[in-house]
Amino acid sequence: MAGGRQNGHRVLCWLCLLLTVERVPGAWGLSTGAHTSPPFPASGVNQTSVVDCRDVCGLNASDRCGFVRTNPDCRSEGGYLDYLEGIFCHFPPSLLPLAITLYALWLLYLFLILGVTAEKFPHGVTFLAFGNGAPDIFSALVAFSDPHTAGLAFGALFGAGVLVTTVVAGGIAILRPFTAASRPFLRDIAFYMAAAFLTFTALYRGRVTLAWALGYLCLYAFYVVTVVLCTWIYRWQRRRSLAASMPATPEMLSDSEEDDDQVSSTTASYDYREEYQPLLFYQETTAQILVQALNPLDCRKWRSKPAYWRVLKVLKLPAELLLLLTVPLVDPDKEDRNWKRPLNCLQLAISPLVLVLTLQSGAYGVYEIGGLVPVWGVVVIAGTAVAAVTFFATSNSEPPRLHWAFAFLGFLTSALWINAAATEVVNILRALGVVFRLSNTVLGLTLLAWGNSIGDVFSDFTLARQGYPRMAFSACFGGIIFNVLVGVGLGCLLQISRGHAEVKLEPDGLLVWVLAGALGLSLVCSLVAVPLQCFQLSKTYGCCLLLFYVSFLLVALLTEFGVIHLKSV
Repeated sequence: MAGGRQNGHRVLCWLCLLLTVERVPGAWGLSTGAHTSPPFPASGVNQTSVVDCRDVCGLNASDRCGFVRTNPDCRSEGGYLDYLEGIFCHFPPSLLPLAITLYALWLLYLFLILGVTAEKFPHGVTFLAFGNGAPDIFSALVAFSDPHTAGLAFGALFGAGVLVTTVVAGGIAILRPFTAASRPFLRDIAFYMAAAFLTFTALYRGRVTLAWALGYLCLYAFYVVTVVLCTWIYRWQRRRSLAASMPATPEMLSDSEEDDDQVSSTTASYDYREEYQPLLFYQETTAQILVQALNPLDCRKWRSKPAYWRVLKVLKLPAELLLLLTVPLVDPDKEDRNWKRPLNCLQLAISPLVLVLTLQSGAYGVYEIGGLVPVWGVVVIAGTAVAAVTFFATSNSEPPRLHWAFAFLGFLTSALWINAAATEVVNILRALGVVFRLSNTVLGLTLLAWGNSIGDVFSDFTLARQGYPRMAFSACFGGIIFNVLVGVGLGCLLQISRGHAEVKLEPDGLLVWVLAGALGLSLVCSLVAVPLQCFQLSKTYGCCLLLFYVSFLLVALLTEFGVIHLKSV
């Protein structure tokens, strides 16, 4: 996915770096054992009781801080900041709107960081379908690691699925009506329906076993093999048809045809940025290379862009500069493979420090070896030594033989940056859910799904406007298959690997089934309607998809607020 999910289907073995988070009893959404919640205390705060954290708003203002500090259901697993304690202990009740506003702004900026990391530094997203799916996957893994936030995972994955298959697909059809590729569409929607059915069944059974979690990952592996095999068969058939229709061999081409091919190839591969290179080349100094490499702003592009783009760029600059300092970027398409000797050596000293300070929110980084030396201090010394040796053993003009190792370091660093940002996103959403008394499912299908899918919306719409609607439409299904199968499968597998026989699922009321039903209904409608239209997607079809999403969102919100509910028998 160009700029996003269809970049391929990326390898995630390193995601097992996500470490064990201790389970907290008495949580909702996901648990490893049955529990019961005692009745809410009439007054005061019981240190041992496990009460739904959303009940904090029903207490007196003076009791709220003690409640969130002592109630296990209010504790955040992972992350750098305790957002619930920040709201109820550090802001007076009169400034609660200010606290919520600051949290909302910080949430938007975290989504921006996720987007910048996946777009500009795609180490963790270059191998097979990760792109814009990276935030979805990390958000799901982080949510599954804590029983308090597991509802976010289902809400976000299903919510993003409904959003992408209706709003994004419908928007593409409205922007540029087109004829969809029949076989890839039927293949992708069949696999996505199978993934959705697996998840529906797991929710109905109320648990995910080891075999079930492995089944998710095996189904995705089978999907990848199917895509590769179908692509190979299509290209083989195309070569045969071309050979049958054009029996002439390459040796029979005339000189003029060969010249035309050479001119066309040269024109297509010409880099017009070479026109801006100086006529007289000179050897850049180390300091000049460092300053140029650390500059995230293109002055020519800045002058040609509109005001809104400049404002967004200014907001991105701190994140881009931080990522430039910590994430090595290897580009095999460049002659020097993006070798910047001073910057790469500086990254050798800084990136390992980032790794230990972002791994499980820095828990290992502050650990003291023998009670004397912290781990981060040892990492700084070792990283600085390796950077110094690399600096004096290499040159500015030629990359070293082990330059590929920088790609691996950048792979890990960008992955842990995304994981750290996703952890904070999940914790903020849970805090907002406590304040507004919203379930994790509705937060997942709205805020988290919207935030993680914003990159898909822009990239797919851009592709459609540029004349590639079929590519954008195919990306709508390929990426979300990856997110559901790998997100649920790997998330549950990590939980089982921590010593649990199975992962028990506790659906968050009727809303989960509304969400699951809406996803299934949208897939069935697309499977029936698109072939009936001979795979010709018109603006009318796009408008119907948008109307479907609006209807689904309305029903979901009415269910959340109790307007729609199951009648007691």
